[in-house]
Amino acid sequence: MADRITAACDGASKGNPGPAAWAWVMADASGEPERWEAGPLGTATNNVAELTALERLLTAADPAVPLEVRMDSQYAMKAVTSWLPGWKRNGWKNSAGKPVANQELVVRIDNLLAGRTVEFRYVPAHQVDGDRLNDFADRAASQAAVAQQPAGSAAGSPAPPPAPAASRKPPKGAARAAGGAAAPAGGGSGASGAVRTLKAKYPGRCRCGRPYAAGEPITKNPDGWGHPDCR
Repeated sequence: MADRITAACDGASKGNPGPAAWAWVMADASGEPERWEAGPLGTATNNVAELTALERLLTAADPAVPLEVRMDSQYAMKAVTSWLPGWKRNGWKNSAGKPVANQELVVRIDNLLAGRTVEFRYVPAHQVDGDRLNDFADRAASQAAVAQQPAGSAAGSPAPPPAPAASRKPPKGAARAAGGAAAPAGGGSGASGAVRTLKAKYPGRCRCGRPYAAGEPITKNPDGWGHPDCR
């Protein structure tokens, strides 16, 4: 039996809501992707996809073995760690007194976490030289969302194709170090054309899973409004 399972999970929604899917991957002894699975969800939100990915990973992993879960969704991670105890105390109502979103999924995850050792680790998404497991899960979920077909190592599926280099973000400070000056924050860049930004009228959630507040700068991303640096 392994001393520890290192894994990652991710969800994808092409439109939020839109064609969605979940994926998880477990590493071998050297930290490389080994076992993985992805599945379609039809039309769903990104938050549902992220929570489903975690639920499927917990179902697949041996509960007797300590598990490290790497995720790029702060919503899903906080939902089952920071916010869950308060929701249960408040009768499954959030801080605004409204029913907790995606309660059935959160309850299933809570039951799967009982009596086992699970460590959650947040990893930023779409980074150059980012976390290999999270990147694999991200690509597997994205591919399943488009194809709406299940895939995985048990089915003999090929590994999901690599993401385009243009979709990855350089480490913080890399652009300044390479070019001598940071790109303008709100007006866009000359080579790639102007990027329109405006202040959010209402709070919302970006494709990266992080929320934005009313009055915060946002821009039109491929699948909805969100943070300019997530474009």
